[in-house]
Amino acid sequence: MQKKRILCFGDSNTWGYDARTKDRFPEEIRWTGVMQEKLGSDYTVIEEGLCGRTTVFEDPLVDGLRGLTYLSPCLRSHGRLDVLILMLGTNDCKERFSATGQNIADGMKRLVCLAQELEVWEEAPKILVVAPAPIRKECESSFAAGEMGICSEKSEKLAKLYQECAKECGCHFFDAASCVQMNSVDYMHLDEEGHSVLGNRLAEELKERYGNHRSS
Repeated sequence: MQKKRILCFGDSNTWGYDARTKDRFPEEIRWTGVMQEKLGSDYTVIEEGLCGRTTVFEDPLVDGLRGLTYLSPCLRSHGRLDVLILMLGTNDCKERFSATGQNIADGMKRLVCLAQELEVWEEAPKILVVAPAPIRKECESSFAAGEMGICSEKSEKLAKLYQECAKECGCHFFDAASCVQMNSVDYMHLDEEGHSVLGNRLAEELKERYGNHRSS
């Protein structure tokens, strides 16, 4: 029996940024590591997180953060795949991008459509769109305010818009806010408990939706 291959494509909350230490949570703390432990040895969880990554927006201050540019080589590098988890949008809410919630959801749709067209799948494309927990209002007066600007209200709109995107594209949706919220440090990253809860919850989601093992 071959292992199911799950690729997690995201930003600093997939990379595992710890706002308290400004470093990275250990592998076993990050939600991807928690999910791997929960799923067990029949699965391979591939972590592809990058701090600052957006869906489709080119950041004028930092090179290489446009998710759309990297998604194709990333998926082709790691194929063949069983499931792709897309969790992006927090960075798209930065004030400097001047994007609406709908703009951000349309960016997610472009990622989904691109992934569905690539010949990287073991079977039919299976994509889970995850709306990140909203940025809390306190972020706009925290030490992260200079980077993020006014962002929280826009972030709160993403779940509904992502759900509509997933339905339109024929893929699955999960709202991270159903089980976690952002930390009480910079208000835009998961804390250790959040990683644990999200990793366990997504493992349950994967088993429920894609649990049948493929044949060798």
